[in-house]
Amino acid sequence: MKNHTIQKLIYELVSKLFIFPIYKFLFKGQLIGRENIPQTGSFIMVSNHGSLLDPPLLGHALGRNISFMAKAELFKIPFLGFIIKACGAYPVKRGITDKNTIKTACKKLSNDNPIGIFIDGTRQKNGRVNKPKQGAALLAFKNQKLLLPVAIVNSHRLIRFKFFIPLFSKIVIKVGKPVQPPQSSSRDDLHSVTMVLQHKINNLIG
Repeated sequence: MKNHTIQKLIYELVSKLFIFPIYKFLFKGQLIGRENIPQTGSFIMVSNHGSLLDPPLLGHALGRNISFMAKAELFKIPFLGFIIKACGAYPVKRGITDKNTIKTACKKLSNDNPIGIFIDGTRQKNGRVNKPKQGAALLAFKNQKLLLPVAIVNSHRLIRFKFFIPLFSKIVIKVGKPVQPPQSSSRDDLHSVTMVLQHKINNLIG
């Protein structure tokens, strides 16, 4: 309980002192669909992925301490590693089935801590959901948790340069209505829910 309280305090400080000015003033952040965010209990937030800044920006905007699965390599990057760890992120090794990561995710969900998953597993150059993985749907079934489709618009082109002058894109985060977990862990059910999530997220992106 003590560790949870400390984690929450660190998250609040990082979110307000570091992420808020970046989200609000640098990228003119806007949230649409706040009413769709569950205010109690845990859920699985599923999103597209275009930038290394997606986890802290999404976590701050949604107003819930969402723990993200993040590539193990990201924790070695100065400052970013500190930020994502402070926001509750936990490392996942790419290309293998990491049982410890799955256990961590299930434990967080059982402790009413929402988790976030980038459904493609890695950043996409066009900022859309292109080749979604079924991990989020499987976790939803195992833990009987809602899936929350979220689109972060323009994250794949946060900063552009014109005559060496940086231009910052406006970030719009759109939250869709929650999706029920699959009825079973069969390949068909997992595929069906995953396709629903892809369709909803890409529709939100526009």
